[in-house]
Amino acid sequence: MIALIKQLFGLGPQVDYADLLKKGAIIVDVRTRAEYQQGHIKGSQNIPLNNLSNHYSKLKKDKTIITCCASGMRSAQAKNILKANGYSEVYNGGGWTSLQAKIK
Repeated sequence: MIALIKQLFGLGPQVDYADLLKKGAIIVDVRTRAEYQQGHIKGSQNIPLNNLSNHYSKLKKDKTIITCCASGMRSAQAKNILKANGYSEVYNGGGWTSLQAKIK
């Protein structure tokens, strides 16, 4: 139960997102196209959460994936969906502006 609560609120070990990117991770922004067009992390892929299942073929299951959105809620859902569908290394980067600050 405690592990689930930590996972939901992003508590636990700190992730070095900049290092993950250096090692070839990709960022998947799960906000709507309109939200993405208003600002996003350079080089990120926009796959809206409600279309994620239609785009599994664009994502390699053995590739490290960092999800992001506006606040971290949709990216947490995306992480769980991807993990449930066989993607082995998926991280919830939270809100895109917060993630952007962590990777600079």
